[in-house]
Amino acid sequence: MKNKQDIIPFTGYQKIVVFILAMTQFTVILDFMIMSPLGDMLMKSLDLKPAAFGVAVSAYAFSAGISGLLTAGFADKFDRKKLLVFFYSGFIIGTVLCGLATTYPMLLAARIITGLFGGVIGSISLAIIADLFALEQRGRVMGFVQMGFGASQVLGIPIGIYVANAWGWESPFLLTAGLGLIIAIVILLQLKPVNQHLLVQRDTSALKHLWHTVAKRDYRIGFAATAVLSVGGFMMMPFGSAFAVNNLGLTNAQLPILFMTSGICSLVIMPLIGRLSDKVSKFKLFTIATIWLMVVCVIYTNLSTTPFYLVLVFNVLMMMGMLSRMVPSSALTSAVPDMADRGAFMSINASLQQIAGGIAATAAGIIVVQKTKFSPLEHYNTVGYVVVAISALSIFLLFRVSQIIARKNTNKTVVPEAAAEMVLSEGI
Repeated sequence: MKNKQDIIPFTGYQKIVVFILAMTQFTVILDFMIMSPLGDMLMKSLDLKPAAFGVAVSAYAFSAGISGLLTAGFADKFDRKKLLVFFYSGFIIGTVLCGLATTYPMLLAARIITGLFGGVIGSISLAIIADLFALEQRGRVMGFVQMGFGASQVLGIPIGIYVANAWGWESPFLLTAGLGLIIAIVILLQLKPVNQHLLVQRDTSALKHLWHTVAKRDYRIGFAATAVLSVGGFMMMPFGSAFAVNNLGLTNAQLPILFMTSGICSLVIMPLIGRLSDKVSKFKLFTIATIWLMVVCVIYTNLSTTPFYLVLVFNVLMMMGMLSRMVPSSALTSAVPDMADRGAFMSINASLQQIAGGIAATAAGIIVVQKTKFSPLEHYNTVGYVVVAISALSIFLLFRVSQIIARKNTNKTVVPEAAAEMVLSEGI
């Protein structure tokens, strides 16, 4: 356990970087998360079955996953700032197209375009964090950057729902794109080039670099942990608002309050969890949070008509579990790759995360059944049981990741000592 005085403070520029990455995460997460609270509205407006809506959600995830795999070999070949600007610009364009869509096929195409660009931004951000921040700082960085998740619920989603109720489901996407344009200008003006990784490149071919990254056993364990975590996280989310309205008895007017309350909870919890994960074992913190989530998940998915205040309580408890495992798992996974491989590793990792999420959303759409537009969702509790089983597997995989990090840290200590002994012996 680290002492308080061992916590490394941020420099002024590092604080600016954290703010920039948190804001990009805010818009990207908002663009993806808004699909869930708009789910009931979209399903009724476009006359969609749960399976069709699941495809609309997973379209973003699958295209993001494919994009990440295609760009992984190039991720360490360019200045990370330039990559961030390029993909964030494409994300903004895709979000505008979502707002202009008038039919289900147009929306599907727009989600695919948005995913092709937006799905890579998270991996670029993680690579920048790994390049500019020490491992002892990354828990706090992840905590602040992941606050975009909470902020999207406190501000973005409630405002998005209000705007959607007033001007249609398309309007939140246009609002997100407008905010994204402002953030893109800030990135151009404030973020310095991030190119130190170019000095340690060994692979001349992008394809060769991709292969070398995938071929490393330790990296594959990290990939597997991320994929399993994503399946558990994505399965419940797409039908969250539909379950709340049709099963728990909430109204559309209560949804903004529900998401805002959960989001405020996130904003409070994330920095605390980030700071805690830099002080205690990240794996132990993850394990406790996962077990917490498993219990709450089973109870929540088996609820029927429930008083609004109890729905609020369960959502906050579930959010606590989700966020408390997100921060330590992200921090641990970021320590797996070497600097020369970080861009490729993060791209592949993000791709698998998105693809696994797409599979999860599609699977949830197949499991969940709704007989009419206004009837309760059936088999949502089955989704909850699947999430519990997958969460148990994620504990084992992240344990393997923590072993890899411990071994790397041991080698870093032993190798310099061995080198020093060799120099001394040769000198003698």
